[in-house]
Amino acid sequence: MLNFSNKNILLCVTGGIAAYKAAEIIRLFKKDGADVRVIMTESAKEFITPLTLQAVSGNEIHDSLLDLKAESAMGHIELAKWADIILIAPCTAESIAKIVHGRADDLMGAVILASKASTYIAPAMNTTMWLDKGTQANYQTLLSRGINFIGPDEGEQACGDIGPGRLVEPDKIINLIKSHLNKGPLSGKTVTITAGPTREQIDPVRYISNNSSGKMGYALAEAAVQEGALVNLVSGPVVLAADKSINLFKINSAIEMLEAVNICMKSSDIFISCAAVADYKPSNYSDTKIKKENLDNLEINLEKNYDILSEVAEQFSSAYIVGFAAETSDVNLNAKKKLDSKNLNMIISNDVSDASIGFDSDENEVHVITSNETIFIKKDKKIRIAREILNIISTNINS
Repeated sequence: MLNFSNKNILLCVTGGIAAYKAAEIIRLFKKDGADVRVIMTESAKEFITPLTLQAVSGNEIHDSLLDLKAESAMGHIELAKWADIILIAPCTAESIAKIVHGRADDLMGAVILASKASTYIAPAMNTTMWLDKGTQANYQTLLSRGINFIGPDEGEQACGDIGPGRLVEPDKIINLIKSHLNKGPLSGKTVTITAGPTREQIDPVRYISNNSSGKMGYALAEAAVQEGALVNLVSGPVVLAADKSINLFKINSAIEMLEAVNICMKSSDIFISCAAVADYKPSNYSDTKIKKENLDNLEINLEKNYDILSEVAEQFSSAYIVGFAAETSDVNLNAKKKLDSKNLNMIISNDVSDASIGFDSDENEVHVITSNETIFIKKDKKIRIAREILNIISTNINS
């Protein structure tokens, strides 16, 4: 399942006994790569201290509607624009009622009104309060406005009553938000992505390879999961970890990559060739280590390697085929030639002569090229570049 890398999570904590679970919610979000900021209502501070949540989140706690430290003293606008996701957990009956009526007399209310972020409410209150007709009417009103509710769970409560009203456990909250976000424009689609280099063995200890960290391919795999796709990642040797929801195929050589890709493509809708496949391989492999003491010079005959992208484009023509062109000169011109010669739907070009966006960099800058248009994506983190690329792909296949 996807993680929250590069996601901005705004956690709003209101005044209920379950507020102590906010620390665990923050920890789990941060473990999944999120940047977490916290708004506390005044009543929330009666149940857990701001210092505790500040220590766990690593960010200053927000509790004032007019924050003199914020730009133009308008902290609610800054937070509203910053947040990708707003989670109110625990959310009391009072807070639900205030949100229904659009109250903006505290920081949380003002931020919710000013934000376009996806909003989730995890209620926590006494069973009778949750089942009250007023609370249920408020609940239905917020659902009709597109607010997402997580729970409440049923069970024994702090007051001793048994029934619906318990805060959903933190790990379940995180997973439910993940599942909701996973329903993206690529839901129902299967994407196969290649990443990293290939190694073509000369002997058991030596090989020919290409420069590639695999970072762009792994970012594309993560972005595809976030768009709702089932993802196969065929990866050469890298030091990166893939999300557990990704079907990872580890390979070494080009032939191994081709074999894995052919298996995956039988059920795939999209193919993204991001791997740096070695163009050549040794004609002859020595099954024992070549001893340098026996040779003054070593000559290695090379032959052309498998062109995985061309073979996939030819064999699986019904799929949407995307290639990458890592170039050092005439970048877009060479990419367009590759687009035409290999009969691709799209090609991504990037200038690897620029060290700031080249091999092993955490950032990239690319042109997305189709037969109809060229879209420039300015320099940014590779995960953000990947998301933009996947957004363009999903637009093209769904149009």
